[in-house]
Amino acid sequence: MAASVQPGSAGSRLNTREDADDHHVSPSDIAVGVIIGRTSEFFDFFVFSIACVLVFPARLFGFLGPVEGTLASFVLLALAFVARPVGTVIFMAVDRAVGRKAKLTASLLLLGTSTVAMGLVPSYDTLGWWAILIMAALRIGQGLALGGAWDGLPSLLALSVPREKRGFYAMIPQLGAPIGLFVAAVLYVYLLINVSAEEFIDWGWRYPFFVAFAINVVALFARLRIVASPDFDTMLTSSELNPTRIRPTLRQDGRGMVLGIFVPLASFAMFHMVTIFPLSWVFLYSNDAPELVLYSLMLGSVAGIGSIVASGYIADGIGRQRLLMLGALAIGAFALFGPLLLAAGREGATIYIVLGFILLGLSFGQSSGVIASLFGKRNRYTASALVSSLSWMFGAGFAPLTALSVASYLGLWAAGIYLLSGAICTIVAIRMARRSEMEITDE
Repeated sequence: MAASVQPGSAGSRLNTREDADDHHVSPSDIAVGVIIGRTSEFFDFFVFSIACVLVFPARLFGFLGPVEGTLASFVLLALAFVARPVGTVIFMAVDRAVGRKAKLTASLLLLGTSTVAMGLVPSYDTLGWWAILIMAALRIGQGLALGGAWDGLPSLLALSVPREKRGFYAMIPQLGAPIGLFVAAVLYVYLLINVSAEEFIDWGWRYPFFVAFAINVVALFARLRIVASPDFDTMLTSSELNPTRIRPTLRQDGRGMVLGIFVPLASFAMFHMVTIFPLSWVFLYSNDAPELVLYSLMLGSVAGIGSIVASGYIADGIGRQRLLMLGALAIGAFALFGPLLLAAGREGATIYIVLGFILLGLSFGQSSGVIASLFGKRNRYTASALVSSLSWMFGAGFAPLTALSVASYLGLWAAGIYLLSGAICTIVAIRMARRSEMEITDE
């Protein structure tokens, strides 16, 4: 397994290039590219997700009640997660045919175009069902683009650093989630406190989508600066991180891919249970202003950043598998008492979000690296991309829809049981990986 660059290796020879047009790619360059890329993707995600609670029930589903309109908006939210694995398959074919640079450019342009177009969609009162269908099509476009945004940087980063620091570097891609949430929440809070409710629903909500497009452009150039460099291709090739065909990958690593879908399920389910679900619950079932919940989400995202960073040090100290198991057990316990906090008013909701983010960060911080560690180098690039897309679909795609549905009709305890099921899936998957000698390693 490749580690840090050694003298005489291909990476070392690349260091001696004198061609001014060649940009040497170091682990720090990869880390920066990963953070920028993931932040832009998660910012897009949270801009849409927050709008599913604050905007779309009124603009697109005003003919339904508040709860039903929010649930209908969560159906739109889920569409991208369903489309994401399809996008992975499509863009992997593009990668094999014309290269990573073309694939990444096309996918991020599709992502940015879909996002900015969402900010231009008229309301149901103006366009009728066409407004809903157009938004659904654009959401599918986002999902396809996210499936193609896989650039191999997380796997390459894990292979480019010393083994004893793999846990620390594995958490770096996950920092994009709380950072993206923080920026999205700040933007929405600014709009909510500076325009009236009518103005926000009429036109104010559009600005976050336009900002998302601008961030995507910056992220595209930052990532292309790395992906387009000769060093990047050489490092990927020397690490055998190349796009393989789907069928051979499934045939050779199918069992690992199935387990890989369920190993991070607890953290992916928790991801929505401490972000979009509490926002929707408080917005629908309390008199608190939405910006107050967004303040709590901002506080939670800061706690999440610290927790994700801590996961890197802890994983390097006790091992990734033990941390994942402990994280799943903690999430299972949170699933049982967390609903009591969420039902305890504003302070309880804030504790629910912050504590949930701390537990989330410890597991989520290692989820990307865990998926990659299940595969050998030959199929790691393709298998990691496809498994990540499928795991997000099963673990997070339907979480807001399911949690709000069962909580609204059965009570908050039912949402906790839903989260508990994800924790159980992770525990079982880790034990199965251990018994089948597919140990989750720090590689």
